Amino acid sequence: MSITFAELPLRKETIEALHQHGFTAPFAIQEMVLPIALADGDVIGQAKTGTGKTLAFGLPVIERVIAPNDPEWAGLEAKGAPQVLIVVPTRELCVQVTKDIEELSLNRGIRTLAVYGGRAFEPQIEALESGVEIVVGTPGRLLDLYRQGKLKLSKVTRVVLDEADEMLDLGFLPDVEKLFSSTPARTQTMLFSATMPGDIIALARRFMNQPVHIRTQDSQDEGRVVARIEQHVFRAHALDKIEMLARILQADGRGATIVFCRTKRTAQKTADDLIERGFRAASIHGDLGQSAREKALNDFKSGKRDVLIATDVAARGIDVDGITHVINYQCPEDEKTYVHRIGRTARAGADGIAVTFVDWDELARWKMIDMALELGLPEPLETYSSSAHFFEALHIPSDSSGRMVPAAKVETSAPKSDKPARKSAPATKDPVAKAPREKAARVRTRTKRIAE
Repeated sequence: MSITFAELPLRKETIEALHQHGFTAPFAIQEMVLPIALADGDVIGQAKTGTGKTLAFGLPVIERVIAPNDPEWAGLEAKGAPQVLIVVPTRELCVQVTKDIEELSLNRGIRTLAVYGGRAFEPQIEALESGVEIVVGTPGRLLDLYRQGKLKLSKVTRVVLDEADEMLDLGFLPDVEKLFSSTPARTQTMLFSATMPGDIIALARRFMNQPVHIRTQDSQDEGRVVARIEQHVFRAHALDKIEMLARILQADGRGATIVFCRTKRTAQKTADDLIERGFRAASIHGDLGQSAREKALNDFKSGKRDVLIATDVAARGIDVDGITHVINYQCPEDEKTYVHRIGRTARAGADGIAVTFVDWDELARWKMIDMALELGLPEPLETYSSSAHFFEALHIPSDSSGRMVPAAKVETSAPKSDKPARKSAPATKDPVAKAPREKAARVRTRTKRIAE
């Protein structure tokens, strides 16, 4: 029988905050990690995406922080110096983790700061100078602030590395090692990852003290897709994909939807096309400024926009409840990317639908993904936006079209110029009269001589 949060050795304030946000019992990864982490043990947590890893490491660090409202604050040597460092691979995940930590710790006065690129240094430096207990950040900006002497790590006792395999993929591992080496007072290290490549294991051996390896999936299920996700794969023509996507967005029961593209250009074009067709779409990719990315994500979370078109930069940083559909507009690069993409749905025990479009030149890549994950879908059925099986499989009403609003009328007349029209010469029967005077005279003379 599963335990409840109230049965764990947590502070009264933490339990109250959990209940206030609707958390009463831990998920599997939390139930297995918390007893060890709360006893200050080093932990390697391995679990599928969307299984609640943030609380698994968030609760133990919140419990060990000495906050301004705590009785122990008066005897703290370095008040305001960071006590916890949480390292994440992407800006979006940084914002999400910070939000989750704040929700459960504000009632104790714990100050949490999100540190990431794309934002001005000054507000982050001001917050650090004012004092924070927990710093959540991306490796690049953390190192920048550390080298400037603005981020003090000498008093950090707890370090968490979240989505370690993504750090490896993005080339952040050397930066992470530097951050780890800069925390001499570290007494607890927790590392969380969906997969465990050799470089991650080597990192754990170097910086962790007899860690307990906890996994919520058996060895033969590692990297498999979430079983609750209903998966559909269609061989689609590039020029017809937008029509197919528009019809999926009109399917019965369709809620918040994420559409993944491989390139920034395709993501923006797809978003523009959907908006022109009347859908409440937004995009998030690397060419957008941080403010635009945050606005798009906030609009999606609030329901102002119900379709988010994203590159893989968002594949791990989005934790939004109620996502019913994930659509791979472009086939993912590999099976790991596929798993993380579709893992944005069917979170926290819910069901979800994943749809993948495979173009003709992507068939070889898809077959590799299918083989690695043993999906049994090596030959996607050739499908068009008018195919009957497409409507039936995804519960799309038969009268659905590719638009929510009529297409804008195309202006056929020539655009009006701001410049005044040039006055044309008066019409005349003599074609020579249209030429300049000197040229006209020469033409007449030449004509006369020929006649003679």
